[in-house]
Amino acid sequence: MGRYSTFKKGGVHPADKKELAKNSAIEVLPLPSELIVSMSQHLGAPAQCLKKKGDTVEKGEKIGEASSFISADVHSPVSGVVSEVRKVRLASGAVADAVVIKPNEIQPEMFQQKYNWMEQEKDELLSLVKAMGIVGMGGATFPTNVKLNIPTGKSVDALVINGVECEPYLTADYRVMMERAEGVLEGIMVLNKILSPKKIIIGIESNKMDAVKHLEDLIKSKNYNINVMPLKMKYPQGDEKQLLKATINREVPSGKLPIDIGAVVCNLGTAYAIYEAAVFHKPLIERVITVSGEAITTPKNILAPIGTKASDLISYCGGYNTQEIGELVSGGPMMGFAFSDEDTPMIKGSSGLLALLPVKLDTGVCVSCGKCVQHCPMGLMPNKMFRNIKFKNYQVAMDLGLMDCKECGCCAYICPAHLPLVQGFKLGKKLGRKK
Repeated sequence: MGRYSTFKKGGVHPADKKELAKNSAIEVLPLPSELIVSMSQHLGAPAQCLKKKGDTVEKGEKIGEASSFISADVHSPVSGVVSEVRKVRLASGAVADAVVIKPNEIQPEMFQQKYNWMEQEKDELLSLVKAMGIVGMGGATFPTNVKLNIPTGKSVDALVINGVECEPYLTADYRVMMERAEGVLEGIMVLNKILSPKKIIIGIESNKMDAVKHLEDLIKSKNYNINVMPLKMKYPQGDEKQLLKATINREVPSGKLPIDIGAVVCNLGTAYAIYEAAVFHKPLIERVITVSGEAITTPKNILAPIGTKASDLISYCGGYNTQEIGELVSGGPMMGFAFSDEDTPMIKGSSGLLALLPVKLDTGVCVSCGKCVQHCPMGLMPNKMFRNIKFKNYQVAMDLGLMDCKECGCCAYICPAHLPLVQGFKLGKKLGRKK
């Protein structure tokens, strides 16, 4: 193995578990009997619901309208009838309005016509990204049109495409790279027209060298000015701050954004969604999701409509192979959300659905071993922050850099006492903001 770039500070790399689903080509989920489409599938204010019980909806129709600058439109993934509008609890624990849709048996063939996006101005493309409800699909779900709207006086030196997928189990982005690379690259060219960056880099960890070669060969054949950069396997390299350090060797200062150092980071799956938006005027109404974990009978990568229930995804993978389920996780095991209700719907940022076996961890006490400090990629002192939060000294924890914590879970993963560090930091941020 060659010498690959990475970020220098902290980090861990748990067993990646990608072999469970890595070789599973993308399969299209048969149409479920109902879909639960949340109005809160993005960072920021929930969309305002535009439908009521009994309304008919068409595939791709806007059913939720962005309600603020940081918000995103929501579209119907199918043609059908609204059977209910109700509150739903998402995997994150948030409660939001949702439109429950009963799909028609026969779905129309849509989004076949191609449009020449190269004839459009960058502002028109930016408006199209907004109208199609595109958000970050790596999990953060930040509205993409907001990220791409570069403030006056700033410019983009580097566009970095995040193909790292460093979370264990997840292989959705890998399969998109292998099976839909042409669309990914065209989506990057759309981004190129919007942002006019001086250079474009795709960062991919070295456990996916076949994807690196596949993209490099395609880039060469199309004569695109894109550099594919293999990176050392290290978690949380998929975080934009660590990715920028690994790819362009720049650090985002505390409280600042990537654009403050002349960079924009875009998830690879998001680039593909931008391709579909620009070429077919297709809203973000479906995505590839990895369904995996030791408790799943046949792990798969599935193209499913937004709003699909966890139970339908699990059933399509043959159900559980054991009666003892540890927990269900939306996303990856490090930063994902544990939940228990199988009717929980997937959203635009749902990159994975995991069913894990039970693990018994006895919580001890902090012995100040310093491992959490050593492995924190942000250079923080998790032990001291956690201790102050425990004793309700929230401002002290904030002064120690609590708001810079990315909640990546490196500290909790490495902690020999198995302390609930990330949960503590989430609570500390919430209560610290109120002071």
